[in-house]
Amino acid sequence: MNAYFSVFLLALALWGMWSSSAQWCRMSSWLAMPAAWAETAASGKTWKTVEELSAEEKGRVDFSDSTPRHADIPYLPAEPYPFQAPFTAEEMAYRMMEFTQRPRWSCAFANLFGSITTEGFLLGKGMNISYSAYPAPGGLEVHLQSKPGEEVYRYLTQGVFPPGAQGSQNLLIRYRTDPTFTKKEDLFSYTLSTRRVRHQNQMRRNDKFPYMAQSFDDASGRDAWEFSWRLLGADVLHQSVRFPVTRPKITVADGDTFHEIATANLKLMGDSYPHYTADGGVPCFVVEARAREEWLPGYKVPRIIYWLDQYSFFPLRIEMYDREGQLNTVEVRVTKMMNPALGERGYGPFLILDWDVPLDLLTYIVRDGHRLKDWAHADRETFFSPDFMRRRWFLTPVKSLLSINTPEEFFLRPSLEPGKFPDARKIQLDSRLQARVEAQDAAGRLVFDAPADPATPPAPMQHAHRQ
Repeated sequence: MNAYFSVFLLALALWGMWSSSAQWCRMSSWLAMPAAWAETAASGKTWKTVEELSAEEKGRVDFSDSTPRHADIPYLPAEPYPFQAPFTAEEMAYRMMEFTQRPRWSCAFANLFGSITTEGFLLGKGMNISYSAYPAPGGLEVHLQSKPGEEVYRYLTQGVFPPGAQGSQNLLIRYRTDPTFTKKEDLFSYTLSTRRVRHQNQMRRNDKFPYMAQSFDDASGRDAWEFSWRLLGADVLHQSVRFPVTRPKITVADGDTFHEIATANLKLMGDSYPHYTADGGVPCFVVEARAREEWLPGYKVPRIIYWLDQYSFFPLRIEMYDREGQLNTVEVRVTKMMNPALGERGYGPFLILDWDVPLDLLTYIVRDGHRLKDWAHADRETFFSPDFMRRRWFLTPVKSLLSINTPEEFFLRPSLEPGKFPDARKIQLDSRLQARVEAQDAAGRLVFDAPADPATPPAPMQHAHRQ
């Protein structure tokens, strides 16, 4: 009896030690978290209005109503880029311009893409190898310092999949724009069926690509001077691109090296990001952009809300609203450091997911196997020209294992982040889409036909493919 009592006392003591240790760990986490975030996290609220910003955050923000203007280019801020804290909302927007869906430096990578419809059909699955040629050292300075009409960079893609696209190529030449020069890009294409290089007309900036939830502007990036900007507040993001429970692991390429990663361990800003909160969140400033009618008359998404990491200003979440004020598109991203030489501006696109809300159409873009390239001037002139495409030479073999082959592997619809900034975000879904979203979140994977009876399992997704 005494032996049993002794064991009981020992177990009780060990439980007390564990409980105290766990409590101390929780206290340490709260102590490591900024006080303002700890207060909001305690109530389950991660977002804050401008008035609720912490002293540290207010020290990084310039609340001026107007920004001094550039002496020669009146639509640019006077302060030399990349600016110094405190930042106005407009300056945050210029910093965000670093991070389009195409890296702003010379590189090569595998580019994978595809869509899934509201019925669960896979569309437009493909892969190409993409090459970017920037004047050294790259970065947004090249864009800002160019004169309207001058070339900013060249971007070459060479088709790998599907088999019918093998050997097809596109060459894109990006230009600096302003009110006097509005053409953003020249596009040249080559296909095996024609064996000709054709100069394509530029898409209208509002138009979306075939079978995709992305528009021309989503892919090429928007210029900050075409919008007016205001700060809505701050938030902590813990999720962006969400994997289904049916895809617990992925194999990622770093150059020629492949390694397996648990999808639950993927971090929004990569492993080396130094500013995560104690619970793994990313502190963000939330800014609103409104299209300037004199620059973008009749623009289809005249109001856009961005969640920008507070230090690099990388956009982790983008919400686009149509002219009736309804949510049109949500874009979420995962990034990682790809060009350390550029410091905090060296984050590159890794995972991108766009959701066309009215159509319930999802499109993913994956940039894998990234490697920096130092193109010599002669190489840029030779390889990044319309004539080169006829030769059908692959410049750098890049492989990836991140394609999506079945609907069960597809990313979830982005979270709607309910309750945040209610004065600026009024999100209404039709009842059928709302039911799909709720069923998806309960199942942990995409669901397209929500069951009428909660006891009834979701209808299986279809496996039809369309190339």
